[in-house]
Amino acid sequence: MKYAPGNNAMKKKGLLIGIGAVVLVIVVLIAAVASTYNGLVSKRESVDNAGAQIQTYLQRRADLIPNLVETVKGYASHEEDIYTDLAEARAKLNSASNAQEYTEADQSFESALSRLLVVVENYPDLKANENFIYLQDELAGTENRIATARKDYNDAVAEYNKAIKKFPAVIFAGMFGFEQADYFEAADGAEEVPTVSFE
Repeated sequence: MKYAPGNNAMKKKGLLIGIGAVVLVIVVLIAAVASTYNGLVSKRESVDNAGAQIQTYLQRRADLIPNLVETVKGYASHEEDIYTDLAEARAKLNSASNAQEYTEADQSFESALSRLLVVVENYPDLKANENFIYLQDELAGTENRIATARKDYNDAVAEYNKAIKKFPAVIFAGMFGFEQADYFEAADGAEEVPTVSFE
């Protein structure tokens, strides 16, 4: 039997091509996993950032309330139960740590604030007070910011939740701990909250 040097070279070349193909497939898979993972991290950060914006505006509103309460107290000092409810709701809001707790605290806060604003209706001089008017404007602006922040948060949650359910991300989402995020939902009956006018 004669030695054929071309056969050995062909086998080595074929083996190198096979190894190269395997390495290329592995590199492509790693790149795909890394890209998917990084995309999910980015979307999750958007959700966290949007949630933090809601917390910032809720805190801003909570910070306005003591000044509003002090202004109202000058005219309606006998409404202690409302002031106590507001203080408790504010404390609950400050200690909330997730979307569900923020939603519950926000409901308590809005309820107590609505009761305070109804009391204001009984004091025409208070409604004309310059400090009260300023605080009312600040509160109204903050409420608008809260509404926008909630919408932005829910948009980010929708984008993130869709991303973790799409292929191929759905394969990796569970492995890397990407779980569905909760929406910021209005309380039952929130659509029935009366609009209070200071006019």
